[in-house]
Amino acid sequence: MLISDTAILWLFHAPNTKEISEYHNHKISNVVLNMGILKKKRLEVVTIAYWFLLLYIIAALIWWFIALQRQSHQMAVYQLTELKADDPAYLKKIDLITDEEKRKNAQFIGEGSIFLLVILIGAVFVYRAVRKQIKMTQQQQNFMMAITHELKTPIAVAKLNLETLQRHKLEESKQQKLIHATLQEANRLNTLTNNILISSQLEGGGYKLLKEELDFSSLTANCVQDFHSRFPDRKLNSSIADDIDISGDALLLQILVNNLLDNAIKYAPAAAAIDLSLQKNEKGVFLKVADEGPGIAAEEKKKVFERFYRIGNEQVRRAKGTGLGLYLCKKIATDHNADINVTNNHPAGSIFTVHFFI
Repeated sequence: MLISDTAILWLFHAPNTKEISEYHNHKISNVVLNMGILKKKRLEVVTIAYWFLLLYIIAALIWWFIALQRQSHQMAVYQLTELKADDPAYLKKIDLITDEEKRKNAQFIGEGSIFLLVILIGAVFVYRAVRKQIKMTQQQQNFMMAITHELKTPIAVAKLNLETLQRHKLEESKQQKLIHATLQEANRLNTLTNNILISSQLEGGGYKLLKEELDFSSLTANCVQDFHSRFPDRKLNSSIADDIDISGDALLLQILVNNLLDNAIKYAPAAAAIDLSLQKNEKGVFLKVADEGPGIAAEEKKKVFERFYRIGNEQVRRAKGTGLGLYLCKKIATDHNADINVTNNHPAGSIFTVHFFI
């Protein structure tokens, strides 16, 4: 069967994965932008109402203090007017009434100060808790937006490739190209679902670590080999020392290495190399993944390991991701008695280092 003009046009001008991803990203960005505007207005209303109520409570407390102080003074004046000047205890009673007024004023000031302090502490606590909850809700909504995009793109690419193979008789080289692209998207879906499931299980305590002595050098080398299979056009330089054994969960450590490599892929230029090294010395085992991407600002370096956190503005972000990859890396490293950090690469980019203490 001959290939139709439409098929030929598709083969030469079909949108690639990046174009499809950008298309979905544009649609999602518009939705996020509209939601962001609504959230901002809603947050402004809530903030104004919160500060109004807080000021009202403080004003009521001050009014209560002034009213009680005035009442105490009026009572003292009334008691003084009731005294008789020819009473032998006249001066003593004046002193008693004056002391009683001072005592009540001190009592009002003390109680009012305690109430005010409690109100301010409670207000700060509630404000921070609400802000934290709003931030977490926003991150979760951004995650849902991102996960929708991450799911739709590979499904759309795989469906388009399979429909093309079904409808048209292509040359062997073109068939293999489409099959390879489809397998890449299937692997991407597999990685995404693994991240979501493992993250949920680790967060909820439903995942049981199966620690055993394993060859970390061999495991890392397999991850590198898989990387070359999935991204044959990307350059990965690896330096893996032999016979490095550690105690750990093979699945989680594989996810750790793959997530660091996937993170480097997202941000490094296509022509730039990614460097991976696995070395051991007297201080422990060090896994390093370096890229030549835009790098990470100093104030963002700790935040990137938070759950759902992603660098930049969700409305203009173009890099793929769900905000779970580096969070999982941090969680897995902690569960394996390891520490993970990010430093600047030179002249550009970032270096992620996992230090296993042994």
